[in-house]
Amino acid sequence: MENYNELIRLSLEWNEKINITAITDKDEFLKKNILDSLAIVGEPAIENAKRIMDLGTGGGYPGLPLAIHYKDKEFVLVDSVNKKLNVINDICKKLDISNVLTVHGRAEDLAKEKDFRDSFDLVVSRAVAAMPTLAEYALPFVKPGGFFAAYKTSAAAEEIASSNKAIEKLGARLSKIFSAGTGDDEHLIVLVEKLVETPKNFPRKAGEAKKNPII
Repeated sequence: MENYNELIRLSLEWNEKINITAITDKDEFLKKNILDSLAIVGEPAIENAKRIMDLGTGGGYPGLPLAIHYKDKEFVLVDSVNKKLNVINDICKKLDISNVLTVHGRAEDLAKEKDFRDSFDLVVSRAVAAMPTLAEYALPFVKPGGFFAAYKTSAAAEEIASSNKAIEKLGARLSKIFSAGTGDDEHLIVLVEKLVETPKNFPRKAGEAKKNPII
């Protein structure tokens, strides 16, 4: 627990300089960022994964708590905002987290690179985007047989239900939805299994997935 306490301290310290979270209370941070990030622990999708991407990691969540928990797994934390990655790099250095690599870029561009496409056992994301859009960003990175885990609010059930066609077009299927947390803090983790390679035309050019979601 010591590393998580230090992670909270450093994140909140950095938050005074760079806006990485709206949560400034330590207890709330523990509940909504640390414990929320770790809600997937124990699921075969992550237990069996070796290479994991956190897409749209922001200040490092869920990637950093998961990297602390799974020291034997490789984590690639991706964000389009470089200054947030600088924060993550500083935290990793101070906490001696050696299994994290940060990558600056957009999903639409990185997914075209051979070192990234179809090469991750698991992609996790708490990024704020509708499920069809998020699936288009994430699934090209997942290798067939791997999984995409989207962290969503409990109010996202309808949004998730409407994403089935998009997920199928991207070469995957909805595998499992489970809840974590209770009461006002209840949220969902949506597990999507990659069946075959995503068609090469996905993801589309920047902004297209959000503007015209797959239907």
